[in-house]
Amino acid sequence: MVKDDSLFAENIHTDHMESSFYLIGLINKFNNSFQAVADALFEEISWKQVFFLNCITLFKEPPAIKEVAEVIGCSHQNAKQILAKLEKAGFVAISQDADDRRKQRITITDKAGVFLKKYTEPSAKIMKELFADIDMQDLQTAIKVISQLDCRLKKFQEETK
Repeated sequence: MVKDDSLFAENIHTDHMESSFYLIGLINKFNNSFQAVADALFEEISWKQVFFLNCITLFKEPPAIKEVAEVIGCSHQNAKQILAKLEKAGFVAISQDADDRRKQRITITDKAGVFLKKYTEPSAKIMKELFADIDMQDLQTAIKVISQLDCRLKKFQEETK
């Protein structure tokens, strides 16, 4: 695989770096850059908070905090911190589960619905531009590789519990 050193700072050379380390570095660099662009787009809340809202909408029923944390790939504590900010801003409501008082369920508010609708078109435009020259087969390969890495990370996490 050819590494593109132009993706990193001018004084960083990756020729001695294994491809696996390069890929992880590239994913992290992309994530940071994407977050900066998304934070600039969404005026009211951060990209992480928007991502959290979007993940909540994936569930058929109001999810528990733990369920959303698993989808996002963060700790329960981190999820609670993000939720506290979203609740304070009026984007989510948190309530006790009717069947299990230990669980808290998350519901998207009308304010969040209006927010998500407001940014549907601008988000779609950015994503279309971002992926404009990406071959569909390359995209599917990237999804497959990152999914495999995610599965292996989950195994490492289970082994260390």
